[in-house]
Amino acid sequence: MCLGVPARIIAIADAARMLAVADILGERREVNLSCIVEPGEALSGQVGQWVLVHLGFALSRVEEADARITLDLLRQVDEAEAGRGHLKASLLA
Repeated sequence: MCLGVPARIIAIADAARMLAVADILGERREVNLSCIVEPGEALSGQVGQWVLVHLGFALSRVEEADARITLDLLRQVDEAEAGRGHLKASLLA
């Protein structure tokens, strides 16, 4: 199953390679922004934005409210499976 996970862009890691640092469930990961920005577009405008991340790529922008609802639902599923922390580990692997 493929899953896009909401993440918040917190910094630009390497503008030349279109890499940002995103917070995903409290973990920081490098995320490629090439699918959501135009070539030559300043990446600084992406900081603070919410995106859906799949396989290290930000695939689309999402509204913060929608991202938080999705994250809450993912946490509820994790708790229902009695795997507290398992979800986070599997999404970030």
